[in-house]
Amino acid sequence: MTTKVRISGGRIIDPASGRDEIGDLLIEGKTIVKEFSQPGKVKDFNAGGCLVTPGLIDAHCHLREPGREDKETIFTGARAAAVGGFTTVVAMANTNPPVDCQAVASYVRKKSAKAVIEVKTVGAVTKGLAGNSLSEMFELYEAGVVGYSDDGEPVQDSALMRKAMEYSLATNLPIISHCEDKRLSARGVVHEGYYSTVLGLPPIPAAAEEVALARDVILSELTGAKLHIAHVSTAGSVEIVRWAKSRGINVTAEVTPHHLVLTDQCLANYDTNLKVNPPLRSDADRRALVAAIIDGTIDAIATDHAPHTLEEKEQEFETAPFGIVGLETTLPLLLSELAGEGLSMLKLIEKLTIGPARIFGIEGGSLAVGSQADVLVLDHKAKVEVDVNKFYSKGRNTPFQGWKLKGQVKWLFKEGKLIVENGRLKD
Repeated sequence: MTTKVRISGGRIIDPASGRDEIGDLLIEGKTIVKEFSQPGKVKDFNAGGCLVTPGLIDAHCHLREPGREDKETIFTGARAAAVGGFTTVVAMANTNPPVDCQAVASYVRKKSAKAVIEVKTVGAVTKGLAGNSLSEMFELYEAGVVGYSDDGEPVQDSALMRKAMEYSLATNLPIISHCEDKRLSARGVVHEGYYSTVLGLPPIPAAAEEVALARDVILSELTGAKLHIAHVSTAGSVEIVRWAKSRGINVTAEVTPHHLVLTDQCLANYDTNLKVNPPLRSDADRRALVAAIIDGTIDAIATDHAPHTLEEKEQEFETAPFGIVGLETTLPLLLSELAGEGLSMLKLIEKLTIGPARIFGIEGGSLAVGSQADVLVLDHKAKVEVDVNKFYSKGRNTPFQGWKLKGQVKWLFKEGKLIVENGRLKD
């Protein structure tokens, strides 16, 4: 018998249609419906006082499988994503071995089929992420990848990047660019500015990102390829993206929660959990990123979930790896820390749902009748405290341990099936 669900009395926020109203949402089987097709038992969920939104979509995460299952697996990462409100995630290609051939892509796809949520994967731009020769991009497309990226190892060769963009036209998939000029960033570990000087740590100038971004925007205009900019972090980068969009260049951009909330001033205690790439920037950069979400320059908020082992992060700051986990903290962090900055709930949910769905052309991000029933019911006023000991992720590398925030997943439905209740998985 087909399951029927009524989510009643919640504030329905559907950025895809601009809907923001109190009402009921009906699910029959795996689909959102206007009315039930036949009589029968209905499971009722009272969402009064809660938000009802599409299931969240993460445009950028690292699940480490294959190769570093000690840090994360597709299974554990998907579970962490679910309790964070995500029903779809897009995993990057920098695994070991990387997703640079059909065999690895097929392996990841097979493993992902058993995950509690939808896990999409990105294919590598170059073989071995080495930046020397292109991967078999069409074979990766046939294996189901949703984009191409050497994230973590930016493509330095401009001619090779141009060729990658030209080849991507055949599949209509985006090139996802980690914008970093390695000659400018060199061995830097923090943002170049006052605090890099005070802390005595090697700097990464904003120009390292902006120069690489400008190059890729120009190449996108030249080739007509879809270009998606990963983890934008500077005010200058925002201006370049804004300029590109004003010219009609086919570019989209994302920002991470930690770049929206934290700045380089937070590094005073040398906490390696704050070591990320691109680095935490100035407060002026942070404010420019928030403004770019509000005015539509930035299309998505992505976690850049990057789990590492405790031993790796306990090294000296300069030798510890870059990265922070984010799947389980993103939503409460944004709800709590961006309050009062002029960001509407409709706009925030847009950047976590239909925004990333449009970037990759994937299903989800909508509560329209006939849509797949990926639905989040969020108690946005519930008080929560970040506790790494309760994480579903294997990663514990977060600077937010002990932070008191608000916002908890009350219910999460994936294709009409209840998978999370009151912040815990329905095992």
